[in-house]
Amino acid sequence: MSSNTANQTLRTRYSAEVKDILQRYPDDQKRSAVMPLLFLSQKEGLQATVSVMSEIAQILDISITQVASIVGFYTLYYAHSGGKNRIQICTDLPCALRGADDFADKVCEKLGVKLGETTEDGEFTVESVMCLAACDKAPMFQVQNGDGITYHERQTISDVQAVIEQLGNVEIDKSPEGAE
Repeated sequence: MSSNTANQTLRTRYSAEVKDILQRYPDDQKRSAVMPLLFLSQKEGLQATVSVMSEIAQILDISITQVASIVGFYTLYYAHSGGKNRIQICTDLPCALRGADDFADKVCEKLGVKLGETTEDGEFTVESVMCLAACDKAPMFQVQNGDGITYHERQTISDVQAVIEQLGNVEIDKSPEGAE
């Protein structure tokens, strides 16, 4: 695929959707469409790669740095491929004080991966993220997949096992080690 073709993914494959998104904003405010365009790209199975961010920047007449800053700030967007279900565990300071780091380690252990890795079957990626706005309900995580985003607050390892089994239609190790 030439770089020109790669840079035309949204405009050529999803021109009607891009046009619909842009029509929601006045011409002098079209930069506000950056988040909906990023969401469209991910909904359609793309990641926020440099080529996708570059195309969005061109569409909106903004710099790629401005697009990349949005991707880097929000947990809703990601620049690398991952599993069908992204388990994003908040490990910011308030959540860490409530056991989030240990919780994340146990979730990874149950799935047989390290933070940032994807399970061999491609079902799950476990990620550490900053601030999901539920500091008083830690440990907590969100699951991002094709169905949207779901929050799971005040979780135990047993709770997350049930969520994982439901999402992936898999049974994971239920050994009592670190079960809670």
